[in-house]
Amino acid sequence: MRRHLPNVLTVTRIALTPVVLVLLGTQTLWAQAGALVLFMLASVSDYLDGRLAREMGTRSRLGRFLDPLADKVLVLGTFAMLALERPETVPWWAVGLIAARDVVITALRAWAEARGENLRTLPLAKSKTAAQLFFLVTMLVLLTARQLPGPLERSAAWMLDESLIPYALLMVVVALTVVTGALYVYYQPAVARRLSNRR
Repeated sequence: MRRHLPNVLTVTRIALTPVVLVLLGTQTLWAQAGALVLFMLASVSDYLDGRLAREMGTRSRLGRFLDPLADKVLVLGTFAMLALERPETVPWWAVGLIAARDVVITALRAWAEARGENLRTLPLAKSKTAAQLFFLVTMLVLLTARQLPGPLERSAAWMLDESLIPYALLMVVVALTVVTGALYVYYQPAVARRLSNRR
């Protein structure tokens, strides 16, 4: 059972996603707080399953498939729900760009692995993931704070409704997402060889 723990954590992350989305769409304090806590737990599980797999030497092909899938389900699902709830802050075109990048990289990964290649994780891609999670946690914190009475509610309402700070953070996330997607395509060995052969 212990050797399957990383994959169990990954599957749990996928299972938590619809709960996070339902809670996020429910405009009460406890629902918003629950979405925040579950999202953070799911994000931590992403770190834990990878670390456990490395330490226990149980990295598998199934795990390599499920782990990025779980990340995409959680992150894209949360972005999509925010676009539904707050399209003025999280416009659909931004979510579409983030989703398109993930589709391209997933297809590239499958194409490379079919030829015995592995996609290297670029250092900047880790920054992209951190930026996405930071933005989503920030939004969930603000949405939770907005349900609280007093100065916290007023501050959160100003940040969400009047300031451009969340939108500016999203633009940084979108830029990192697009740039890392382009770098993946350009720098992967299998892709580089194929482009070279076409010249």
